[in-house]
Amino acid sequence: QVQLVESGGGLVQPGGSLRLSCAASGFTLANHAIGWFRQAPGKGREGISCIGTSDGSTIYADSVKGRFTISRDNAKNTAYLQMNSLKPEDTAVYYCALDRGFGSSCGIGFYDYDYWGQGTQVTVSS
Repeated sequence: QVQLVESGGGLVQPGGSLRLSCAASGFTLANHAIGWFRQAPGKGREGISCIGTSDGSTIYADSVKGRFTISRDNAKNTAYLQMNSLKPEDTAVYYCALDRGFGSSCGIGFYDYDYWGQGTQVTVSS
């Protein structure tokens, strides 16, 4: 059974940092692209970052480029999203997602992914 479990969300002040984790079971994470998405109240789900497989290629949305870093620890079967210099507009539910295909590259489109976690809330507020 495939399961993705996000953790690490919470309340942080503007300018602060959080690291989100995405623990996978039922799949070997190293063989699949992973994406991070977020959804703010009243808005659609936004793809913000992804990481491919063989060369670890990454993509970032302009809204998070230079502030967020995606990574994976294959030994722990876990992906991460390090978020620095957080802004109030980063407030959202954050989701990780897995592409069940075995391609090496990744994308940040909603339909690039087959499995989703339940989400973790990130609130940036003073």
